[in-house]
Amino acid sequence: MDKELANGRIVAAQGNLMTVEFDGIIRQNEVVFVHTGSEKLKGEVIEVNGNEAKVQVFELTNGIKLNDEVSFTGDLLFVELGPGLLKNVYDGLQNPLEEVAQEKGYFLPRGVYLNALPRAIKWDFTPIAKKGDVVEKGDFLGSVPEGVIDHKIMVPFQFQGKGTILEIKKKGNYTVEEEIAKIKDEDGKIHSVNMIQKWPAKFPLRLGERVLPIEKLSTACRIIDGPFPVAKGGTFCTPGPFGAGKTVLQHQISKYAEIEVVIVVACGERAGEVVELLREFPHLDDPKTGKKLMDRTCIICNTSSMPVAARESSVYVGVTIAEYYRQMGADTLLLADSTSRWAQALREMSGRLEEIPGEEAFPAYLASRISEFYERAGVIKLKTGKTASLTIGGSVSPAGGNFEEPVTQSTLAVVGCFLGLSRSRSDARRFPAIDPLISWSKYLDRFSEYGKVDNATVIKKAQKFIHEGDEIGKKMSVVGEEGIQIDDIVVYLKGEFYDSVFLQQNAFDKVDTATNEIRQKEQLSIIKMVLDKEFVFEERDEARSFFLNLTDKVIQWNYTSMDDKTYSEKKNEIIGMIEG
Repeated sequence: MDKELANGRIVAAQGNLMTVEFDGIIRQNEVVFVHTGSEKLKGEVIEVNGNEAKVQVFELTNGIKLNDEVSFTGDLLFVELGPGLLKNVYDGLQNPLEEVAQEKGYFLPRGVYLNALPRAIKWDFTPIAKKGDVVEKGDFLGSVPEGVIDHKIMVPFQFQGKGTILEIKKKGNYTVEEEIAKIKDEDGKIHSVNMIQKWPAKFPLRLGERVLPIEKLSTACRIIDGPFPVAKGGTFCTPGPFGAGKTVLQHQISKYAEIEVVIVVACGERAGEVVELLREFPHLDDPKTGKKLMDRTCIICNTSSMPVAARESSVYVGVTIAEYYRQMGADTLLLADSTSRWAQALREMSGRLEEIPGEEAFPAYLASRISEFYERAGVIKLKTGKTASLTIGGSVSPAGGNFEEPVTQSTLAVVGCFLGLSRSRSDARRFPAIDPLISWSKYLDRFSEYGKVDNATVIKKAQKFIHEGDEIGKKMSVVGEEGIQIDDIVVYLKGEFYDSVFLQQNAFDKVDTATNEIRQKEQLSIIKMVLDKEFVFEERDEARSFFLNLTDKVIQWNYTSMDDKTYSEKKNEIIGMIEG
């Protein structure tokens, strides 16, 4: 017998935080509806104290009055999972924004909650399991094509123990609500299964054996794949000041990384940036499939003009969808832009709860919340033997570009790769503006240990030249070139050469915008020759002229198509120039 749901009434309000007096039994993170006039506004229980609960409302709270009715649903904040997620744009509560706009107009009203998955579309279902099979939660029952993805239909994640398939539909077209299978559990209860899954957003979805991430995620961005690699199933962050190129970098990664599914969470971004994202993504060509990038992308939008409470939920909705696609065997990438605004939402809610503030008024549990989010990344080994990964990358927007602030520091404590963007490099038009002097990756040594990279030695040597060259450059800015030995000038020029031809990349050149692993290896072989050679110059101008010409020659080589017959000839010309 189902338990009786609790009811309550509003006794106090502070912004979107309501104090509700209730009768019955409720639980933390339970979803509620506040009844005001003809509207029902969704909220979430975030604190329970005796017969009073603090409820954050996900909508604007204008018009809510004392003693307004509050109904408790008994459910946690869940995400609806199934075919139809890709190519869709949702808000922080998983409302499909295009459908809301069609139904209600472009000025989105509050209190409108539509089904996340389209109910009318029929999907071409092909069974994988058969009648009589013994299955567990997460096992594959069948599949449907979803864009470029073979979308697996699974045994419900809430299913307990083992069950036996009594019936399974044959190949055909079905909606997500139609029954595709009947499963009898160990207690003899029969469960009807369709294509819709539901999972609580704030609980990790991970069925399978978790394994160590040891495979490199190829992004076709040289400064990442070379000195600061990211692991498939790993974590990285991209802090940087406004205008340094965080969003553009994330778009490049989503387009060229060796990933099957991309989930983009625009958390608290300015509406203008989100509009630009929504205009660009549907028209971006996908080099991986030859179709559109949007065909394997899902976007979660919660702009800074939307209610602040939904900003927190948008991150959890996005990561749950990403875990779902990983669970079906897809390598998935989640890009959160930006976690700083998510943290600001936590700070606002903490202040209204009158919790003891931590550094810069952020809640004392900020570090643990950030850690819990990034820990949902990882590689899992499925029962089929296949491994699948979820890689999480979050951009951080520190005020004034100050990397010492709490959100950045809490993030750096848990991520495996730090891609710090700097104002000085973006102002110097050195893009991507990832600063090689402050960035780092914990994965480079791990890849070397497991034999997954063979260029770690030359990369570490090149990074040494970058740091030494920076020190020499600082000296030159004080005493001038005349006060520096010519050998030190050569070290400085070698570092500049490596920076110009490898760390910098032209996103507007059709060839240089993405550099595959083969080409990166070729370019590093040239860099190794330059760094190892003991150059002898009589004059400083002679050294500068040589490295300037060599840099121009290598950059032109970078722009040469891999299919060009002159590719090898140009490399030989460069080698001859170095050796001569």
